[in-house]
Amino acid sequence: MNKKSINRLKAVLAEHEKTNKWLAEKLEKNETTISRWCTNEVQPSLETLLKISELLKIDLKELIISTQKD
Repeated sequence: MNKKSINRLKAVLAEHEKTNKWLAEKLEKNETTISRWCTNEVQPSLETLLKISELLKIDLKELIISTQKD
């Protein structure tokens, strides 16, 4: 089964010069959990994505890969 990339968390953290460790501390989560989100191995909940968007001061849509083709 192929793993689909759903979130852009790794790219967005890099764009904002933030680390997995920073996000783990802010969300009070294990760094391994953040790493699994960044590799799209597992997905954070929508509530968690909303919290991440608030921490980074970005639109929630920036954290999700669009399913629409241009």
